[in-house]
Amino acid sequence: MTPGSYLQLDDVVVTKRELPDREPVTIAGVVTQVRARHEGAQFDSDVFAIADGTLPAMVQEAAEITTTRVDPELYVPPAPGAVVHRASGEARDAALHFDRMERRIPMGTGRDGVPVFLNADFLDGTRGAHVSISGISGVATKTSFATFLLYSVFRSGQLGADGANARALIFNVKGEDLLFLDHPNTKLDESTRAAYKLLELPANPFPDIRVYAPPRAGDSSGAPDVSSRLTGVDAFYWTLEEFCSLRLLPYVFADADDERQQYTMVVHSVTAHLNRHAVPAEGGISIDGRRIGSYGDLVDHIVEQLTDDDTRSTWAGSAVNMGTVNAFARRLIGSKRDLARLIRGDLAQRRPHQIKTAESAQVTVVDLHNLPDRAQRFVVGVTLKTEFEEKEKSGTGRPLLFVVLDELNKYAPREGTSPIKEVLLDIAERGRSLGVILIGAQQTASEVERRIVTNSAIRVVGRLDPAEAARPEYGFLPPAMRQRALLARPGTMFVNQPDIPVPLCVEFPFPAWATRKSESGPPPTSTMKSIVQGADPFAVVGGRGGSQDDDIPF
Repeated sequence: MTPGSYLQLDDVVVTKRELPDREPVTIAGVVTQVRARHEGAQFDSDVFAIADGTLPAMVQEAAEITTTRVDPELYVPPAPGAVVHRASGEARDAALHFDRMERRIPMGTGRDGVPVFLNADFLDGTRGAHVSISGISGVATKTSFATFLLYSVFRSGQLGADGANARALIFNVKGEDLLFLDHPNTKLDESTRAAYKLLELPANPFPDIRVYAPPRAGDSSGAPDVSSRLTGVDAFYWTLEEFCSLRLLPYVFADADDERQQYTMVVHSVTAHLNRHAVPAEGGISIDGRRIGSYGDLVDHIVEQLTDDDTRSTWAGSAVNMGTVNAFARRLIGSKRDLARLIRGDLAQRRPHQIKTAESAQVTVVDLHNLPDRAQRFVVGVTLKTEFEEKEKSGTGRPLLFVVLDELNKYAPREGTSPIKEVLLDIAERGRSLGVILIGAQQTASEVERRIVTNSAIRVVGRLDPAEAARPEYGFLPPAMRQRALLARPGTMFVNQPDIPVPLCVEFPFPAWATRKSESGPPPTSTMKSIVQGADPFAVVGGRGGSQDDDIPF
């Protein structure tokens, strides 16, 4: 660089190469390395002599540029000494391939304070789909970026009718931070509003969300188990009849280690038996003439039948030994405490209680943070299975469904198999054609099933752990950018997309929606009523749907 000039990392620069018999070639790139040194210094201690004037030397500053575009495509080197300048306006858009994007979704701003865009073709399934976000928990702001990306998709208008009709399913696994997406953020200041205006986005909360939470443990009324949000929350659960008819028992055994055990054959045999023989009975089910009114009763009945020599072969098959049956029974009995409040026979069947995005709001938030690990796996697995099957039945990829799932390494680990992992693999490999887009977040991409990460067209990295940054899963980051990822502050992400050769450093604005109770403004009127209140103000919480008579409203 000439004296008095400078370049910083992520600056976009452009130069021209004159050719004798062709049009000039424009070469553009991004600064990925900068350095400054004394020319003439041989040892590190020479800097002191140079500062004293006893040793002659010159300060030399240089920048390394990673080429992003050559136009026209004549791959000749830039001439030594050619003038290079920062790109702006149309030159910057051309250097970063923004001019080739027919639909540009704003992601934030670059280091130069100018908007940076995501190619919608690689998000909605046109040419690619799925987003993988990695970073340290609590520092990398993975969930914040995922929600901002959703907000930009819905409010930028770049997806047209697809964006207006799209749905989002968000699993909230940490605290109650995502329960206030429709509340304005009281900490929003003018500089943040200006950042949204620069991106041509309104600085408002999500306009249409629905929150689901599990019923409180030990509460026969089915009240949702939330403490900070008191309005517009619905409880979700499955009836015993749905548990049997929808074949949900395998999702009780949703650990990756379970599929390596022999008792999985018992799981599938018992699942088939329940599907064939369970019939609705006064809010619960009846099996072989015995009425069962709770999940605990169902578990006890299954264990009783499996330990009885006369009925064991009917339920589990004739080739299963007693040790395998006992292993199955131990895990099933252990699930009673975790799943009893989710699988019910004492709540109204006609009352809306299932998570169905097609019948919900634009954004559906499923709160899991109060559930133990086994129950979280069950809810995630069953909900994703149901939604994916509904998309398969529809036979069309529209409207789009965005699924936001944190802790992806827990649900789809690299080793082993499980029902949830199979569903997530299905979404990663076939979801693009069905309009199901996975936005997965994890602390360690190296521990997530490789096929899921590979099928993600968009890869995003926040603050990384040093050991994790050395993994080959981050090979798309230049060496200098890997080092920067160790120091990245909250709100700074490195985004890699297929049609830009270099990952871009992006800073996204502070959320315009509340991310916790302490910063939430007044709720919109539309959230004051839940689905239950809107559908039937006289719904009986403890009513039994097996009766043909109207439920008594008191």
